[in-house]
Amino acid sequence: MASTDKTAVPLSSPKSEATPPSAVAAAAKSPFKYSFVDVVLRVLLFAATLTSVVVMATSKETELVPLIRIPRQAKFNHSPALVYFIAALSVTGFYSIITTLASLSIVLNPTYSKTFLLFFAFFDVVFVGIVASATGAAGAVGYIGLKGNTHVGWTKICNVYDKFCRYTAGSLALSLFAAILLVLLSMISTFTLYKKIRD
Repeated sequence: MASTDKTAVPLSSPKSEATPPSAVAAAAKSPFKYSFVDVVLRVLLFAATLTSVVVMATSKETELVPLIRIPRQAKFNHSPALVYFIAALSVTGFYSIITTLASLSIVLNPTYSKTFLLFFAFFDVVFVGIVASATGAAGAVGYIGLKGNTHVGWTKICNVYDKFCRYTAGSLALSLFAAILLVLLSMISTFTLYKKIRD
């Protein structure tokens, strides 16, 4: 009589769905990549604001005024708008130093990265407004110096104070570059914070 015993077949346990190593590596690299870009942009922000302040502060020029032939000096502290410009860019440069160090700490120790990113996302927007307003105020003064305003009797001065106007224009270009950097930094901080909260 044939044996009816059946060999017991062990049930295979379901395979655990492990995360692919490539996905883990990509997730680990992503925060570092954004942090590295953030550090580079903040260093550029410091360089732009510092150079802008130095150029504006050294823009003074003494020339003989036409008709009366008296030497007169043109310098940034003769205009409240340019004084505000110097102050705003100086504070922004100091802010860039602090946030560069904070961004480096995120790269080295990401424990408090969400707190720092929230700080960046808020204050980067604040400083975009500060730098943009300072650039606009100084740009208005520079435009009047370049073109004058015949309606109120303000004559142009850039035909006399050539160096002062060139330095002011260069400083304004650097401050505009700083404002663009701050916009990019704000976008990066917000996007990185969103990614961390979502994950």
